Amino acid sequence: ATSLVPNGGDVHTYEPKPNDVRTIAGANLLVMNGLGLDDWLMAVIGSASASGTPLVKLGVDLAGVELLPGDTAGTQNPHLWMDVKYARLYVERIDQALQQLDPAHADAYASQTADYENQLYALDTQIRDAIATVPEANRRVVTYHDAFPYYAREYGLTVVGVAVEAPGQEPSAQYTAQLIRAIRDNQVKAIFSENQFPTQLVDTLGQETGTTVVSDLYDGSLSDQVPTYLALMRWDTDRIVAALQ
Repeated sequence: ATSLVPNGGDVHTYEPKPNDVRTIAGANLLVMNGLGLDDWLMAVIGSASASGTPLVKLGVDLAGVELLPGDTAGTQNPHLWMDVKYARLYVERIDQALQQLDPAHADAYASQTADYENQLYALDTQIRDAIATVPEANRRVVTYHDAFPYYAREYGLTVVGVAVEAPGQEPSAQYTAQLIRAIRDNQVKAIFSENQFPTQLVDTLGQETGTTVVSDLYDGSLSDQVPTYLALMRWDTDRIVAALQ
């Protein structure tokens, strides 16, 4: 499997490179999140003349999913995988696509999927147990952008606000002043940002409010230190819990 967005990249604003066209042209299966997160991929697929290649949109039309609103009217928040039960649906959808594409190895795909889903069930329990150690009064947070609402809804946090309404957009002075008031009024314990974003804004919010800032979370990217989805979720949970105690 090949990821077009490199480690540390921002999937929202990624600008495809010429070699991405070649990579897509040689692919047997294309996988994207959808829901507006990575729509830039559609133009690359056209450039690669790969419109006939099977395409799986992981977050679109999943049964049993309760979508949250996105950052603009009429859109949905695309960060479904931050809720482990939705990540399991992603895995099942990938498994189905692989079995259809390569039926000769369907049993192997099904076996690997079952093993990975067991790991996801264990991960979900680990996250719940960890968040349960945080006093309820401390479970109010601010994030850099709106990447954690599904995580917060499932695991018992309250997102008081976000530093930027969408990656790549600078907030107005009025918006930031309102957020500072919300941080103070709600006695927010920590402000969280992801490793791929600049820290100046969240550092300023922390200085203005005396709030702890944690700027090395992950949501849509990986690194050599955090190389897998399982590692990402454990990493984020460990840092969230430590900051909120």
